[in-house]
Amino acid sequence: MRLVTTLLFVMLVAPRPSVAADVAAGQTVFNRCKICHSLEAGKNMVGPSLHGLFGRKAGTVDNYTYSGAMKDAGVVWDDDTVTKYLRDPKAFIPGDKMAFPGIKDDTQITDLLAYLHQATQ
Repeated sequence: MRLVTTLLFVMLVAPRPSVAADVAAGQTVFNRCKICHSLEAGKNMVGPSLHGLFGRKAGTVDNYTYSGAMKDAGVVWDDDTVTKYLRDPKAFIPGDKMAFPGIKDDTQITDLLAYLHQATQ
């Protein structure tokens, strides 16, 4: 029993190899998003501009008409909230109007986040 406990402890605290995000692959994933979203400040399309996304409160881009659900969500966009939203937009913010089924592949989400961090500054 002591051996099992020790092994579990080591597994929990041992350094794990990190998965490196692929910015170029993230740009490819973004091709699905750019149909509706611009990365240019002030350029809203079917969806709002994603410029300045990280750290911004959801539903606050000027000159874009958001759903009440998005305006009232109280979400601030960071890696965790963007990930949850991208996985299942309708579940994360019920009543939102974004017509996107989500991205289920964790690697694609990681790559997309890396790209968005560079492209939305």
